[in-house]
Amino acid sequence: MTKMTDIKSAQALPLNTILSGDCIDIMRSLPENSVDLIFADPPYNLQLKGQLHRPDNSRVDAVDDHWDQFSSFGAYDEFTREWLSAARRLLKPNGAIWVIGSYHNIFRVGSALQDAGYWILNDVVWRKSNPMPNFRGKRFTNAHETMIWASKSEGAKYTFNYEALKSLNEGIQMRSDWVLPICNGGERLKDANGDKAHPTQKPESLLHRVLVGSTNPGDVVLDPFFGTGTTGAVAKMLGRDWIGIEREAAYREVAEKRIANIRKFDKAALEVTRAKRAEPRVPFGQLVERGMLRPGETLVSPSGKSAKVRADGTLVGLDVKGSIHQVGAHLEGAPSCNGWTYWHFKKDGKTVPIDVLRQQIRAEMEDRPN
Repeated sequence: MTKMTDIKSAQALPLNTILSGDCIDIMRSLPENSVDLIFADPPYNLQLKGQLHRPDNSRVDAVDDHWDQFSSFGAYDEFTREWLSAARRLLKPNGAIWVIGSYHNIFRVGSALQDAGYWILNDVVWRKSNPMPNFRGKRFTNAHETMIWASKSEGAKYTFNYEALKSLNEGIQMRSDWVLPICNGGERLKDANGDKAHPTQKPESLLHRVLVGSTNPGDVVLDPFFGTGTTGAVAKMLGRDWIGIEREAAYREVAEKRIANIRKFDKAALEVTRAKRAEPRVPFGQLVERGMLRPGETLVSPSGKSAKVRADGTLVGLDVKGSIHQVGAHLEGAPSCNGWTYWHFKKDGKTVPIDVLRQQIRAEMEDRPN
């Protein structure tokens, strides 16, 4: 059940909770080095002058709320420096931050990030597949927003699930320009009057990509400008803990109802593709020690080559002995060989790659309690 509280009860890390109040004050009250990722969608300081109308003279529901209004660039810069400083204090040493903005504010935010000690990793362009038109016809259509992804400091070992993002992109390396639609249709939350519950609600697809790519299940994600709770909703679905900070009561109420109706995906669904180097190392000898393969057992290759397993986890053939990789490379006359996929054993009358046994051990290792 999602809980709402205020700053006075926020002394411990309040997981899966919407905190009511000013984000700077609340972040300063939370334990330092306690958060894995921050996703921030701060006020853009759009500086709108008067109302915006379409060619038919109908009024555009633009962002003219009081929370997006600042007296000057200096006032906005001071606000930005303060919340970024409070946010950096909360991040774990290997934590990271995403900040989204438009041309109105993102360049000022980027400078403040660097001044505060963050290390910029990427700027990611969210290119909107269905942007709002430019009604006045005096400028280009604003078809994108920019996100800055930064680690807490230079050299930090931040989380980056490269293989998972590659899988999301049909096996192609994920680029820094993301084509995703704006929030509309059934995803767009409405208030009791049928109007937009929030003028700048972000699509869940955007947060899905951010969280899959830069967090792991069980990580803590904080959103200091929570709005109607997109970050919390996606974090809950993906098995991440979350903390939201929002001073507007109307937004908190919408977020509360929204997140209460979210169902967390099961454990198997939360698993993502990982880089091979990130998987636990399993020596071939462990298969022998555990009796999964027996000394003297014959392994065969797809090309019909064979070798016998020895008690010390090496293989021996007619004129060669060594590791599963060395023996495979020698028999094939190749400079290298992946013995895990090259060698097969007999099971129920079929030949099965020995990698199946390695994956079985890895699955057991991942299921062990910490």
